[in-house]
Amino acid sequence: MHVPDGFIDAPVSVAAGAFAVGAVAVSLRGARRELDERTAPLAGLVAAFIFAVQMLNFPVAAGTSGHLMGGALAAILVGPWTAVLCLSVVLLLQGIFFADGGLTALGVNITVMGVVTVVVAYVVFRLLTGLLPRTRRSATASAFVAALVSVPASAAAFTLLYWIGGTTEIPIGKVFTAMVGVHVLIGIGEAVITALTVGAVLAVRPDLVHGVRGIAAPLKLRIDGELVDAPAATRDPEPAPAHRSARGFWITGLVSAFLLAGFVSFYASADPDGLERVAADQGIDEKVAEHGAADSPLADYGVGDIANARLSGGLAGVIGVSATVVVGTGVFWVVRRREEEPGEAPRDRDHENA
Repeated sequence: MHVPDGFIDAPVSVAAGAFAVGAVAVSLRGARRELDERTAPLAGLVAAFIFAVQMLNFPVAAGTSGHLMGGALAAILVGPWTAVLCLSVVLLLQGIFFADGGLTALGVNITVMGVVTVVVAYVVFRLLTGLLPRTRRSATASAFVAALVSVPASAAAFTLLYWIGGTTEIPIGKVFTAMVGVHVLIGIGEAVITALTVGAVLAVRPDLVHGVRGIAAPLKLRIDGELVDAPAATRDPEPAPAHRSARGFWITGLVSAFLLAGFVSFYASADPDGLERVAADQGIDEKVAEHGAADSPLADYGVGDIANARLSGGLAGVIGVSATVVVGTGVFWVVRRREEEPGEAPRDRDHENA
């Protein structure tokens, strides 16, 4: 649901931009309490994974597709503050280099995709995990519901902004019904991807899942038919066994992102996504403007001067994942290092994340 230039007027776009800047500034401070030597690299990996999976449009209805937004996934894995930064990095790179999401609409996109989805999903997830039994299955189910709710919530947020500053005169009720309706379907796909990913991480490294930390009852895993306590997070400076190491987990995740963006993306649905379909059907796109980065060599997720579509798209995906993991990891390491500046008392993250 990348909003292009021309959908929202200048005053509302500026206001959304100011809100997005404020949200990022607050998140930079909040992320200092979430990031440590293990989660800083993980956050960069999560950003890269979201970039890759967003290239995989899946069909949701006749002539309509959808893709992962990633707010729920990021919030559950690395925490809500860091998640806003993850989505902001992805959206910034997509807008500047891949002409995906308008440059003047960057604040709108960060607001509806990078803030609303994160806040809604994390609140729902924590409410559900507080009510349900503390098991891997319950946490995975909570992730499913949180992701499912976050997508139509984002669509509703866009509708609100359009109601205030839309550039065409369209009955807002029609826009709301169409946007929320199609994004409920997209939310199902988002929920499946989020639940599968969170469940997979819980199965191998539950100590890295921010959303299940700091809760009194230990997370339970079912092994050989019996429920056992999941491994607790540790700060042991000694390296973990190879098959459990964070480094091995990070490499596996990065290779998966490269494969998704560089190969699997070629088979993604070419149908317009939910916002594009609603815009065409309702006339929202009457005043859409050409993207400021339309001449970028990576525009539309292809590499200029490479005629082979498979090679062009795959190479663009690999470049995008590489740029996202480098920029994202760099940002998160800087944020983490700022916490270690002299004169600041050490923090107990396990208590702060409770």
